[in-house]
Amino acid sequence: MPSSNMQPKIRIDNLHVVYPGRRGEQVEAVGGVTLDITDGELVCIVGPSGCGKTTLLRVLADLEQPTSGAIQMLQSNPERPLKGTVFQGAGIFPWMTVEQNVAYGLKLRGVPPVERTATARHWIGEIGLERFAQAYPAQLSGGMQQRVGLARAFAFDPEVLLMDEPFGALDAQTRLLLQQTLLQQWERRTKTVVFVTHSIEEALTLGDRVCVMSARPGRLLHEVSVPFARPRDAIALRTDPRFSTLFAEIWDVLRDEVDRARADEVAG
Repeated sequence: MPSSNMQPKIRIDNLHVVYPGRRGEQVEAVGGVTLDITDGELVCIVGPSGCGKTTLLRVLADLEQPTSGAIQMLQSNPERPLKGTVFQGAGIFPWMTVEQNVAYGLKLRGVPPVERTATARHWIGEIGLERFAQAYPAQLSGGMQQRVGLARAFAFDPEVLLMDEPFGALDAQTRLLLQQTLLQQWERRTKTVVFVTHSIEEALTLGDRVCVMSARPGRLLHEVSVPFARPRDAIALRTDPRFSTLFAEIWDVLRDEVDRARADEVAG
């Protein structure tokens, strides 16, 4: 669960991101987001397509620069990496085995070979792919590849994990299984997570908080504190009457923004 420390792990202060459009115009992707995230909190961000939620995550990952505003991210342990990122699609290297892929971040950190192999094998066991440790990505299903991406992120052991719709391309059954895998691993080794998703159900299943973004330019419209105790069961949660109530509350905010985003796409 989130730390009681009042100083936020991540502070986003009036963040704006503007980029050039196709016709040379200035397009505002993120329009003044302010958000504090505490140490050990799992925050999910939902919003319509094109609302800037992925841009926000990329700024947190230092893959894009803000036009204005500021981001602060506190590092507690200089011996650990501050942040790691998991994108939609596993992003694993096709020429490396499962074991080599899981160990890759540790290699970049300079972890000795014996230690990184042991760590990689531990995490391969955690995701249930021991039989496939020497297999290549082409020999794995999409869900198995995504599990490898999760194992690599947890083996890398960053203080902050940034996740951009990591299960978005998977079928519904595999998505549920991987949500449960993420819940189990996060609950055992709590770290700060920012998780971007289109799915309200996924956000309520995983998050301590759900933040709802507007259509572009993305602003924070609404915030829900998720009341479900941990550990959680990704399937059993859906039978809780509060789940449906919270889903309806978020959708009530999001519905007009989805319509506005679609209208902008048609007009653009």
